Amino acid sequence: MSPPIKVAVLDDYQGISEPKFKALDPAKFQVEFFKDTLRPYNHPDTTQEVKDALVKRLEPFTVISTMRERTPFPRELISKLPNLKLLLTTGNRNLSLDLEAFKERGIPVVGAMDKAHPGSVGSVSTTEHCVAMILAATRNIAQDDHAVKSGGWQTVPAVSLSGKTFGTVGLGRLGIAVAKIMHLAFGMRIIAWSPNLTQEAADEKAQAAGFPVENDKGEKTFKVVSEEELYRTADVASLHIVLSDRSRGSVASKQLSWMKPSAIFVNTSRGPLVVEKDLLEALEQGKIRAAALDVFDLEPLPLDSKWRTTRWGEDGRSRVLLTPHMGYVEHDTLEGWYEQQVENIQRWEKGESLMLSLY
Repeated sequence: MSPPIKVAVLDDYQGISEPKFKALDPAKFQVEFFKDTLRPYNHPDTTQEVKDALVKRLEPFTVISTMRERTPFPRELISKLPNLKLLLTTGNRNLSLDLEAFKERGIPVVGAMDKAHPGSVGSVSTTEHCVAMILAATRNIAQDDHAVKSGGWQTVPAVSLSGKTFGTVGLGRLGIAVAKIMHLAFGMRIIAWSPNLTQEAADEKAQAAGFPVENDKGEKTFKVVSEEELYRTADVASLHIVLSDRSRGSVASKQLSWMKPSAIFVNTSRGPLVVEKDLLEALEQGKIRAAALDVFDLEPLPLDSKWRTTRWGEDGRSRVLLTPHMGYVEHDTLEGWYEQQVENIQRWEKGESLMLSLY
């Protein structure tokens, strides 16, 4: 009898995958779970020692299940995994995978759909999380909660969103979804910018979202402005663009210097969109009111990260609200993803066609 196929499940911080993977026949599959994430192989700060540790961890496995973008698989890492025959990921795209390298090796790469929110690929969850972060930042929720539990009381006054300006960098599905809520629920004026966004396209998006192109005052529902005007005007500036070579580091000291002292900066998209040292400097100097961040350049945050301080909001620093990349982390979504991964493993073992191939 052949030895069981070795399966690694990476980066499942909450252990949601374990009950699902019990459906695999233990006589055929040997499953090992890794809840900790090692530094990305291709990150500039990753030492050779950590690279070697990652290779040593992954090298024995024939099948690897990974959570989208938590453990990147660049070409060099793929080349050091001779036993790998199947790579599973969550969602229907994963920009941290070198799909061409997998294809050259003949290694199938398959995704998983978000059955909890069909067709959304986590966008419903991320929209809700983004709005929650904006409200928490404006109402000082985290700080006041800590104050009350620590024996204190009120900290600083909250700010109202009513009639203020919401600036979305990017007007795709997520940008529209968040803008729609901020406009309908709080009467915020919506302005938008991205490198290729035109007013004509924004008008079409407004109509598709159920809005008139203009209000009764002749003002555009989604007004396209320049990059500088967005940052100078927005009371809340929120990133909703895809990470690419072009967009990486597109928010730096220049953009942050344009923001009003009363403004709030929000990032629920991807950490590397922002030059982290520039954002840290702006917040440490109290240049803006607050930042609400769900994503970071390196995840999980190292224990010695400058973000990991309770002194935000003190001694002239801006207020900072942090969450650990929770935008798409919903129980039903993750359960559905892992169920599909298990089904794909079973289909692969039987030689059947796989669902949602990524190339």
